[in-house]
Amino acid sequence: MPTMKEIHDIARQLGIRPTRMEKAELIRAIQRAEGNLDCFGTAAGEECSQEECLWREECFRISVAEEIR
Repeated sequence: MPTMKEIHDIARQLGIRPTRMEKAELIRAIQRAEGNLDCFGTAAGEECSQEECLWREECFRISVAEEIR
């Protein structure tokens, strides 16, 4: 999983201003800018059709944590 600095760098390369964005919001903005589904953190039951997604592992961790709450 990329660090926050790397996430900010990716965002800037895509023309996104990452200031004041939380991590999940920023990753979803990156997903949209790349033309992908902006689904970060929404995987249910560790099911996801986005096999090549850079955020996949972290997404599953966040999704599971949300289900526990």
